[in-house]
Amino acid sequence: MESVRLVDGAGLCSGRVEVKSYQSWASVCEADFDRQDAEVVCRDVGCGAPVALQGGLYGEGGGQTWDKEFQCKGKESLLLDCDTSDRENNTCLPGNAVGLTCSEPDDVRLVGGGSRCAGGVEWYNQGEWRTVGAEDWDAAAVVCRQLESVRLVDGAGLCSGRVEVKSNQSWASVCEADFDRQDAEVVCREFGCGAPAALQGGLYGEGGGQTWDKEFQCKGKESLLLDCDTSDRKNNTCLPGNAVGLTCSEPDDVRLVGGGSRCAGGVEWYDQGEWRTVGADDRDQRDVAAVVCRQLGCGSTVSVLPGNTTRGKNIICSGSESECDGSVSSLRDCYRMYDLLPGLTVICSDLLVQPDIFLTDSMGGVSRGHQGPEMFRGYNFTITCSTQPQYPGGSFLLTFTGSNRTQTQPAVNHSAAFLFPAADDSHQGNYSCVYENYVFSHNFSSESELLSLTITASPLPAFIIRHVVVLLILLTAITTSYLYYKPTRRQKRVNRVSSMDLYVNAMEMVSLSSRAEAGLGEERAAQGTE
Repeated sequence: MESVRLVDGAGLCSGRVEVKSYQSWASVCEADFDRQDAEVVCRDVGCGAPVALQGGLYGEGGGQTWDKEFQCKGKESLLLDCDTSDRENNTCLPGNAVGLTCSEPDDVRLVGGGSRCAGGVEWYNQGEWRTVGAEDWDAAAVVCRQLESVRLVDGAGLCSGRVEVKSNQSWASVCEADFDRQDAEVVCREFGCGAPAALQGGLYGEGGGQTWDKEFQCKGKESLLLDCDTSDRKNNTCLPGNAVGLTCSEPDDVRLVGGGSRCAGGVEWYDQGEWRTVGADDRDQRDVAAVVCRQLGCGSTVSVLPGNTTRGKNIICSGSESECDGSVSSLRDCYRMYDLLPGLTVICSDLLVQPDIFLTDSMGGVSRGHQGPEMFRGYNFTITCSTQPQYPGGSFLLTFTGSNRTQTQPAVNHSAAFLFPAADDSHQGNYSCVYENYVFSHNFSSESELLSLTITASPLPAFIIRHVVVLLILLTAITTSYLYYKPTRRQKRVNRVSSMDLYVNAMEMVSLSSRAEAGLGEERAAQGTE
């Protein structure tokens, strides 16, 4: 066998199943071909999932009948990859030549790259796959977008519709019970839309296809739905009216993409239901960049570079005809026309997201006060700085408004911890974290909110707490020794002595610790008198 085809059907994805045998084509008997075999054939010819499988569906054909039975597992890429076995019955009754209907494919695919998201571009046109060359289509971004794994359908625009995911080259709706607010946040982000505004079963109809058989487990921070974990559904049924519909808030009509931050990347503008590249000639680039950074709330322009020239409808902002001199508030105020010019890559000053700052301790010395966290005197505490993983490296600077003291640590896994032993009144004040990083050939920084720390007296002196801890540890050791050893009378005397020694040693440790604390208190008192 060298190949497989579907003949006498309505197109590429339907027809009688025939395989090549000794340079001639042979039909396949229905008894030798099941659903898993059909999944492989549909995939082999570049179509979606099997829709119908029946003997005689597309006639009998005039040739021979294939003399093997296929043993596909359903995951193979080609029918050639499937095992075969001898047929149990050498006859195939009339009307049993198997016919197959697959769901229609996407009209674009990537082949030869080892993944559905890599390879040469082909376009399904007039019943066959045709190679797309650079002269036909040079917008790779459009191809990648069309091959995405999630879509919103039957809505009012890009940011609303019934949620459907791609499963085995066909689209499946998602049950409301398997999709929550965090999943919705990821989908809205993937489409470049705002936050979820409505999430409800049946909001945009039911659809006519299958239902997705997994439950999404997104954390809400992922960039793509493909990045989310999934689990098997608890209930295999999805009642009518529960195909989940989603409405995302409308996006800003300008965005920067591909730069690792919402404030860096290529400029795109949302126009007529799709995102389009923004281009500008040399004399207008700085003005357009200034407007973009202002409109996105990203500060001022740090740098602007020409991007690649793309074929298609780019939006050209011409400052000379619109007084788009960089002072206007949005690109809507600029003159626009459709033409072919290089796109723009813009880097804005507010590149880095605001870092987080929080306080922890290991001894239970932190309480929540009216003005912020309160720390007991004498307790250790840690201030941790962290940021979202935008770019590798960087460092954190911890500033303290009560003095000119600053501490710096490298960012490890996008965070840094600053340890403070024995809190006292000199630690009271406002702290902030400043994250600094060198990216795009420039230095950038971002500062956290202020952490206001108050130092208060402990309800129990720290040295008393330490004494109690020491006594508890020693009491545990004595009890353990007593329970796990069964001594003789002679050994009992020795053990009583050993236990007494442990007790005496414990009391000596408490006494020494008390004298040390008393001496420290006298020293502090003397310093206060001075």
